[in-house]
Amino acid sequence: MKHEPEPALFLNLVMITKGDQVLVENRVKKDWPGLTFPGGHVEAHEPFYDAAVREMREETGLVVRDLKLVGLCQYPDHTAAGAPFRRVIYFYRTDQFSGTLKSSREGAVTWLDQAELKRRPLAGSLADFLHVFERPELSEVVYMDDASAALFR
Repeated sequence: MKHEPEPALFLNLVMITKGDQVLVENRVKKDWPGLTFPGGHVEAHEPFYDAAVREMREETGLVVRDLKLVGLCQYPDHTAAGAPFRRVIYFYRTDQFSGTLKSSREGAVTWLDQAELKRRPLAGSLADFLHVFERPELSEVVYMDDASAALFR
């Protein structure tokens, strides 16, 4: 049985830490509002790492370096116009950055104690994503047809 390639959209989220604090964005866009890590789309022909560095500069004003890929999430997107496609979100983590923190049109960015983060209302599936960000034995969150059921690997 031959399978055709599946269209995909690639994104990234970056956890930037400073001691016991983590940088969060209070995202205002309707498609994923609430507290999350900064991130965004990977442009055509752009390396994933470079996209994460660019998005951090655009959304936070910070220049990040030494990003470590800590995992990913994938799920089918049936809400887009046209044929369904897969979204793949690459998760990066770093404590290496420079620059002056500034918010963007995506939302206000601020430092928050990591322990406090788990007590706040989070955007979308960030609560699931945190398992992968924080547990080295995990590398992936998968949502198949039922977006409410996460599979961790």
